[in-house]
Amino acid sequence: MKILQVLPALEQGGVERGTIEIATALAAAGVPSAVASAGGRLVGELERLGIEHFTLPLASKNPFTVRRNGKALARIAQEGGFTLMHVRSRAPAWSVRRASRLSGVPFMSTWHGLYGTEPKFLKIPYNRVMLDGLKTIAVSDCVRNHILSVYGADPAKVVRIHRGADVETFRPDAVSAEEAAAFKASLGFDPDTPVVTLPGRLTFWKGQKDLLAAVGIMRERAVGVLFVGSDQGRTEYTAELKALAAKLPAAKKVVFLEHSNEMPKIYAVSDVVVSASSSQPEAFGRIIPEAQAMGRLVVGTAHGGACETIEDGRTGFLVPPADPPALAAALDRALDLPAEERAKMAEASVKSVGENFSVAKMCARTLELYKEIHNGLHHR
Repeated sequence: MKILQVLPALEQGGVERGTIEIATALAAAGVPSAVASAGGRLVGELERLGIEHFTLPLASKNPFTVRRNGKALARIAQEGGFTLMHVRSRAPAWSVRRASRLSGVPFMSTWHGLYGTEPKFLKIPYNRVMLDGLKTIAVSDCVRNHILSVYGADPAKVVRIHRGADVETFRPDAVSAEEAAAFKASLGFDPDTPVVTLPGRLTFWKGQKDLLAAVGIMRERAVGVLFVGSDQGRTEYTAELKALAAKLPAAKKVVFLEHSNEMPKIYAVSDVVVSASSSQPEAFGRIIPEAQAMGRLVVGTAHGGACETIEDGRTGFLVPPADPPALAAALDRALDLPAEERAKMAEASVKSVGENFSVAKMCARTLELYKEIHNGLHHR
């Protein structure tokens, strides 16, 4: 068995992180693998693992480039002795499908998102290529149900494997109290001010505006708001958020942090972590289980993956999407929780992630699927 993972690029995000995690698990299991992408800052992590990376313009949607990529991947698959290609996005899936037909090497896919379907006559056929392989992994029940209902896929071909949090990195004792206090001070928050954090790129559907509106109508208290993520060029949206933040009372301080490689510290200084996706749901939403794994209180909007990772009232709180008053009430409730109830919820959250949403579980199930496919092909 030898696996070639294919994705657009290796910059940042859940698709990229999942690729690295599976590559790491394959290396630990002694299974040879490689990755093909357009490159990026995470290539160095593969190199440290001793895993080969093939650089191709796989982020391109140009039909001619896609076709050339298919031929190049076919050559890589054949010459490298790969037995399975695993593609993680639509544009490269068209290249992988062509490579599979040219080389005879089968492929599978992971469906990481709830892809847009309008206009249907264009988008449905474009998206459907992700179902042309032997198997498709859906990263949540939400995504699997979407695939089955919209595309009429064979249920036997679509396997739900939840994405996961790295419980070795994100654990309750990952950051000392002294480290957390120093980091909180470096962000400009007072020691006793509770912090509400929304990690995620700055874009409308992530719900940053809803959170600011909610903070504005919370009961009177000092509170810090921390946004962690880049606007990726959406400077007008960032300017709009900063204008809204400036209108809040002085006791409600808002800090923007564009990038951070210290997510455990960010969760450690957060009294509540929020996933406020509004106009579209998170396909899975890994920030919730990461925060839960560290024993943080979480509030998520009640659609998509959050409904699978949050048990309302036990491992977090769910609120309707795009409903700032409901979000404000949930935040007030979370910040007012007695210490005993907070500790009980933290314990339940840590346990839930360990049992259901860990990287180790995700990797183990994915490697099992690779073996099932390999054995099935071998016994044909």
